[in-house]
Amino acid sequence: MFSERDLPDDVAAVRDAHAPDALVLSAASDFETLPPEQAEDLGLLVDALDPATHPAAWLPEDAPQLLARYAGNEFTIGLPGDGSVVWTRQTDPPTVIVKPRVEGSPESFIDFLVAEALVEVGLDVPESFLGFFGERYRDLDDALPLSPNATYQVAAALYDGWIGCHTREPFSDWPDEHPRLGDAWVDAGERIEGRVADLPGAVAREETDFADATELACAAIKHDLDLPAPFAALATVAYRSHGPEYAVTWAEKTFEKL
Repeated sequence: MFSERDLPDDVAAVRDAHAPDALVLSAASDFETLPPEQAEDLGLLVDALDPATHPAAWLPEDAPQLLARYAGNEFTIGLPGDGSVVWTRQTDPPTVIVKPRVEGSPESFIDFLVAEALVEVGLDVPESFLGFFGERYRDLDDALPLSPNATYQVAAALYDGWIGCHTREPFSDWPDEHPRLGDAWVDAGERIEGRVADLPGAVAREETDFADATELACAAIKHDLDLPAPFAALATVAYRSHGPEYAVTWAEKTFEKL
């Protein structure tokens, strides 16, 4: 199911700087949430497994079933929306897993995604939005007049944006320190810059719903792009410092104005 992945010198340098003990693996098949029987295969490659669980009380009663399963006591890794590269600290050492669906993308972009995951591992932050929000996930659900699936999407985006508030600083050094990775970071930001600038208009014209707009805006934070209101309030030191409490307040105030 898994094989160790060779790293180019610049990605290896990022690992040495941010997560020197991390293991980088390629998965043999794609997944959204890695089921227990496959997740446990990691035990053959790591020193120990430490499955995470989360209290059921954190979840609204109408939360998506997959989220309830993730919170339970089964050993699972990843959630839908996590992207082509995921990481976990439920293993010792921590593990970065590259899904096969990323193959075919430019090599520099794949390497950027791996390097990004290594930086995130080094932050020692929760590995999912559920761990990030904790009991405040129910407060976020109350603040958002959205479906359970849309609330899930917004929560995942807000977590991604909070991570981006931490990672954009080291990324901004890469054009000088690791030019190939830095170019990939800049290029990915340029590809979404125009769409981000027009988000308020797209939402007003009902061309984009609120959950999709939040997802795009929060993805832009790690690229250090300027965001329009109300998303600009998320690309701030205040959000980086106050995390879930700030996110819930942001959601409440945003929907007061809509």
